[in-house]
Amino acid sequence: MRPQKRNREMRTPPRAAPPPSTLAALGRGCRPYVLASLLLLAPCFWLPRVQAGDLSSHIYNAWLAQLIASGRAPGLQVVRQTTNVLFDLMLSGLFRPLGAAAAQRISVSLAVLTFVWGAFAFVSAVAGRRSWHVLPCIAMLAYGWVFHMGFFNFYLSLGLCFWALALVWKGEPRRAAAAVPVFLLAYAAHALPVAWAAALLGYLWLARRVSARRRAHLILAMLAAMVLLHVAVGRILAARWSLQQITMTTGADQVWVFDAKYYPVLIGLLLCWGLLFLRLVRFSGARQVVSDIPFQFCVLSAAGVFILPSTVQIPGYHHALVYIADRMSLGVGICVCALLAAARPHALERYAPLVVALVFFGFLYRDERALNSFEDRMQEAVAGLPPGRRVLSAIDDPDLRVNALAHVIDRVCLGRCYSYANYEPSTAQFRVRALAENPFVVSTYQDSWLMQVGAYVVKERDLPLYQVDLDAAGRMTIKNLKAGVPCGSTYWKALPDLLPGS
Repeated sequence: MRPQKRNREMRTPPRAAPPPSTLAALGRGCRPYVLASLLLLAPCFWLPRVQAGDLSSHIYNAWLAQLIASGRAPGLQVVRQTTNVLFDLMLSGLFRPLGAAAAQRISVSLAVLTFVWGAFAFVSAVAGRRSWHVLPCIAMLAYGWVFHMGFFNFYLSLGLCFWALALVWKGEPRRAAAAVPVFLLAYAAHALPVAWAAALLGYLWLARRVSARRRAHLILAMLAAMVLLHVAVGRILAARWSLQQITMTTGADQVWVFDAKYYPVLIGLLLCWGLLFLRLVRFSGARQVVSDIPFQFCVLSAAGVFILPSTVQIPGYHHALVYIADRMSLGVGICVCALLAAARPHALERYAPLVVALVFFGFLYRDERALNSFEDRMQEAVAGLPPGRRVLSAIDDPDLRVNALAHVIDRVCLGRCYSYANYEPSTAQFRVRALAENPFVVSTYQDSWLMQVGAYVVKERDLPLYQVDLDAAGRMTIKNLKAGVPCGSTYWKALPDLLPGS
């Protein structure tokens, strides 16, 4: 009996291991994204404040919106609008329960994750696989010029547009239908990226219906349309174009954030892209690369940055839509990443972008620490004023590519004084509007601009009015401005030299 039992046991096949649960598989799949997200969010938390230009103005106006809602800001009004508002709504919604500091960090973090993973989804959809080797490049672009200018409505809209483009890429009806609400949400953030994405989608639809040879004619037709649009906009609206826009056609200019020390980073990024492009050409062939839609997306986006005006005065607004080319170069940069995502990188092409990214983020940490120190000094100076006073800032560093100092006073005044020169309510571009002269902000954009550049002549109705300035020794001081006297301005080197004595 025993031998038979042993034989039966030997003939019985071993039990198969139970399949992993769906949650376990999902956990393993999500782990790289979670770890990468934690690294990507480090610049939002590594210093006391996020230094991002207009972010200070956005949070200041979120505070003004609360004053308006409670009836404590006569002359100001919150209006409904359909675009250029999504990030401000996020800030205001988080401000009430969590406070200003948490509202800024959470809103900026959500914007960064939306942009980075939207861009990653787009480049992966184009490549047909998850292309982790371009993620360092996407991270640098995400924290580049647009981020540090604080154009977060535009930034958030562009990230959402990349999500929508990723959904539409395969041409499946269900995914295309899912992209529609994403585009609508992107429009609520900013209309410009939606218009750009719509143009690319139009080209994608047409290009897939013609032969590769005829796509050249299609590209020429779109280039001609851009030239005609340039001429038409120039005749109908006040617009401005500059030959310098050609320097923004690669998207790499985004990593030139503050000053000249970022030039090596820019060159390093271009070299990394060049190596990946050569690898792609060797793998696929030059003719195949040029005839594919990802390369043509790069060409069309770069052409739009160069050909179309960079400043347009839109009717109904008191301030022009500016930095169009500078902003859209971020879209070009992600299109380049989408093109290069199909490359099969060797060790050099895989690790060189990581080295460039480490240098880039090292520079950012150093510079943002200096800007945080500058804001600390301004806070100390303003703290000596009685509460509820009107304050200007006259300090600027014209050598910086990013407008890093102009709006520091907005966040410093939060809850303690009024940033009298704040530009948002007078432009009619944002949801907080100045309906008439009021004690909180100037009601015309011309006055706001003159105050920011130090050319405004103080009037009796502005008094009492104070100004944060620097003395000859670099100490932060408060001036009591007098009627009939220009407010003036002071130039200050905000960032230390990279090398001592340079």
